[in-house]
Amino acid sequence: MKLLFIGGTGNISVSVSRLAVQRGFDLYLLNRGRQPVTIDGAHALTADINQPDQVSAALSDHHFDAVVNWIAFHPNEVERDIALFRGRCKQYIFISSASAYQKPPSHHIITESTPLHNPFWEYSRNKIACEERLLRAYRDEAFPITLVRPSHTYDKYIPIAVGNWASYILPKRMLEGKPVIVHGDGTSLWTITHSEDFAKAFVGLLGNPHAIGQAFHITSDFVLTWNQIYEQIGDALGVTPKLVHIPSDFIAQVEPSIGAGLLGDKAHSAVFDNSKIRQFVPDYVATIPFYLGIRRTLAGFQANPERMRVPDEDDAQIERILAAYGGNTG
Repeated sequence: MKLLFIGGTGNISVSVSRLAVQRGFDLYLLNRGRQPVTIDGAHALTADINQPDQVSAALSDHHFDAVVNWIAFHPNEVERDIALFRGRCKQYIFISSASAYQKPPSHHIITESTPLHNPFWEYSRNKIACEERLLRAYRDEAFPITLVRPSHTYDKYIPIAVGNWASYILPKRMLEGKPVIVHGDGTSLWTITHSEDFAKAFVGLLGNPHAIGQAFHITSDFVLTWNQIYEQIGDALGVTPKLVHIPSDFIAQVEPSIGAGLLGDKAHSAVFDNSKIRQFVPDYVATIPFYLGIRRTLAGFQANPERMRVPDEDDAQIERILAAYGGNTG
């Protein structure tokens, strides 16, 4: 089976790329050529996806069983892809987001039929608009779409709600005995998925003719409170974290850059019914619980001293929220 991944080396997609190659798929990665392809066994196509003429030249006479765009965020980008890949692929998979689901939720269990509505976060509204355009293309011209909505999926990065998850800021503060912020009272429920578990389900959709026209979320069934998430990070570091609970609305007011993703996603409980993905990929089982997966993530940081360097702004952001909340409570 011949695949094209636009992207393919990111936080989620690298695990999918590696598994696809392991399963014997003929994988092509489209990128600008600024960094070498790091997936053994994958082929490189060099082009800027935002330059359709470059992409058309790079694609030449290639046709694919499945094309996956890991880095499309706006409707104009999927419009471009429809034009580029019309007649070139048997399946086009769009990576959406589980944050597109209704916020605040009207039911505590999320299924694929949960409405898509997010008044808080522009990122999510853009993903919804992308889905709507692709669904029109499927209805009007049989463009062969599959929609996939990851939730909080981690590997390279540390899944936190307040702070820069690509940074070592949270472990650094925990190890230094400094307070870390948990939104609300820390008891809302959240689902964490390791990227290698996500890959097991996702690869089962590649080239699957029954997945055409369908939408799926792919998550684990490991549901934790935010208190438990931070406590398990602390346990992996060998420390007891100092948790400071601050209302989400207050955090959003002090740091609007955090607020949209907090109020539009992580402030609400997220528990997923994964029965649909299991109907299409019957052998899918998530097997990496967070208390083990986070150790692997931390080890990845600790193996590279450069990744453990924390920008001053990451620490300053946390301190601003703490200072504002301390002043607010007198």
